[in-house]
Amino acid sequence: MDHLWSQDTAKLNKLELIKLKKDGLDILKEITGFAQQGFAAINPDDLDLLKWAGVYVQKPKSEGYFMMRVKLPGGRLNSKQAAILSQIATDYARGKLQITSRQAIQFHWIRIENLPDIFHRLSSVGLSSTEACGDCPRTVIGNPLAGIDPDELFDTSSLVTEISQFFQENRLFSNLPRKFKISISASPYNAGHAEINDLAFVPATKKINGNIVKGFHVFVGGGLSATPFPAKKLDVFVQPDKTLAVAGAIAAIFRDYGAREKRYHCRLKFLVADWGIGKIRNELTKLTGELPTAGQDYISHWNGGFYFGIHKQKQPGKSYIGLNVPAGELAAVDLKELGHLASYYGDGSLLTTNTQNIILANIPDDKIPRIIEESILQRLSWNPKNFIGHAVSCTGNRYCNLAIVETKDRLKVITEYLDQTLALDTPVRIHMSGCPNACGQTQIADIGLQGVLVLDPDNNTREGFEISLGGSLGPQAGFATKLAGRVAAEDIPMVLAKLIDTFKLNGKAGESMNQYISRSGIQEFQDILDQYSAKSLK
Repeated sequence: MDHLWSQDTAKLNKLELIKLKKDGLDILKEITGFAQQGFAAINPDDLDLLKWAGVYVQKPKSEGYFMMRVKLPGGRLNSKQAAILSQIATDYARGKLQITSRQAIQFHWIRIENLPDIFHRLSSVGLSSTEACGDCPRTVIGNPLAGIDPDELFDTSSLVTEISQFFQENRLFSNLPRKFKISISASPYNAGHAEINDLAFVPATKKINGNIVKGFHVFVGGGLSATPFPAKKLDVFVQPDKTLAVAGAIAAIFRDYGAREKRYHCRLKFLVADWGIGKIRNELTKLTGELPTAGQDYISHWNGGFYFGIHKQKQPGKSYIGLNVPAGELAAVDLKELGHLASYYGDGSLLTTNTQNIILANIPDDKIPRIIEESILQRLSWNPKNFIGHAVSCTGNRYCNLAIVETKDRLKVITEYLDQTLALDTPVRIHMSGCPNACGQTQIADIGLQGVLVLDPDNNTREGFEISLGGSLGPQAGFATKLAGRVAAEDIPMVLAKLIDTFKLNGKAGESMNQYISRSGIQEFQDILDQYSAKSLK
């Protein structure tokens, strides 16, 4: 097949040349052979393409272990699936798994020899890791409460399923310039984190022919990493039955016109920046036909992606319980137990959030007093302490080849210190990333911590962090502002306590930390950081 981007191969990056010879999905039929031959027999090009199977080589690269990601579109999970994921973790991933910031499940310590059996187990309960990674549409995220949310404009769960199935193993879209992240939500609280996705559908209404119609506004070109861009709003109103057409059209525009030279410049956000939002709209309507102009936004504010506590569903007599999974790390036995409780007390429904937590849904109200007494709900609390409850972390250098510092355990230590040191009624969201790629989404946090290296007084290298403050999404969206200077990792708990105490002393009643920073600026926080800055690694 001839591609628009293959006309001048001299300008293509290395992976693009590989993909011209072999589509990423072609690697799936070779997994059994790899499993028989072993890790050493896999050539480097095929290691890159294994991402389309949902696996990355994990650190250290030479030992033959993989990270594996399993899609949960919209964060939906049932007890049978939870049992299978738990068993996979027990048998092949050292008894642990992680919930990602895109509502997926992630394993580590996977061997190539085990992939055929893992794929079989996943398929038996309707799960897949295919295209959870790679240059293709990734897990479609959204409101985890879709269908049970009393506040949603309408139920988006069927749309998440439809769009996920459309893109799954669709060779029209299996070779994109880079990853393509989609969000669909009709929650007034921006549950899908619209501004940081390549394509986001958010709730809206419009008066058409005298009737108020429910639908979506569309945002394109969002993303974080080292060069964050907030998604831009298109001047269109999309009715639910047009959602798939718009998603396919935006993906096609990205496929055909996105950059394929330097990898860091290949995300959709750069095409949107280069073209402008007007040209994107024009190209979109060439593919979809004319669309109505934008209507009335339905998003009122942002809940940060947190759902802790016991809450009434739209279904009379039923509630959901939002639980905290510290730093997103979950033992296999705990997931198995949560699945058991979901079936015993409810209909087996579990939901994952983009803040790495989990929800038990469809619990009859009269069973709530009993389920909250279960021992696992004392550990995975529905009423967590402030700081551990609002903490998000990337994988860190324990497994990731790109991460500079350890994250998961360190974030737990930091938040435990803060919870013991500070009493604060207002939640403070702390996000940690091990490198500039921002998988921990540091730019949208009240406090963002990005891993770096610093020098001690004897010029020895040690782990440290840069600190950013005041990030938020929703109607007052704005990325966090980075403070000047770096702090040694061991000083971070004390420094954060001082920064947060400044907010506690000076913030207004009911004011969030990002609202306070928007009002007062960062200078007083910079003055504190200046006292503790470490030497940067040259």
